[in-house]
Amino acid sequence: MKLVKIVAVGAVALFASLAIAEKAPESVERLAPTLKAWGENPILVAAVKAQNAKGASLDQIKQRDATWRATSGIDDFMKSLLENEAAKELLKLESSKPYLFELFLMDDQGANVAMTNKTSDYWQGDEAKFTESFKGGSGAVHIGDVEFDESAQAYLVQISVPVTEGGSAVGAMTIGVNIDQLEAQ
Repeated sequence: MKLVKIVAVGAVALFASLAIAEKAPESVERLAPTLKAWGENPILVAAVKAQNAKGASLDQIKQRDATWRATSGIDDFMKSLLENEAAKELLKLESSKPYLFELFLMDDQGANVAMTNKTSDYWQGDEAKFTESFKGGSGAVHIGDVEFDESAQAYLVQISVPVTEGGSAVGAMTIGVNIDQLEAQ
């Protein structure tokens, strides 16, 4: 009986320490206002607004998402999101700091508009990175948990910010931050 209690207490302590380890460090929170300002970049705002104006239905977005997930490489549509003007602007932003990794831009439904790397899915609309940063058009900064990213082989946190025009969110942007590289600055 005592052994079970000790194991249970140890498991609770271990679980609590893991939960704490997943929270983003203070250096990430200090970075957030700078990244939020990127959401007002005219090139990014214009790209999001242009995609919003196309009026794709959620069913169309989900169909494209299913195709996206089933595609192992990069098809022509994905390539267009990696090479459009907004993607070029995202690449400039990404290359401005060594700790930035994988930026992507989303429309008002959470569908990808532009990206610096292929994302695992096309539609982010059901994920906190979109729902918490777009906030139904009011916009807010969302800082995710620290997670190990296989493609980067590093611990990353995603910071998502609203893409805004005139104080209203028209879309959102997610920026991956390599924690080890940020902390080394």
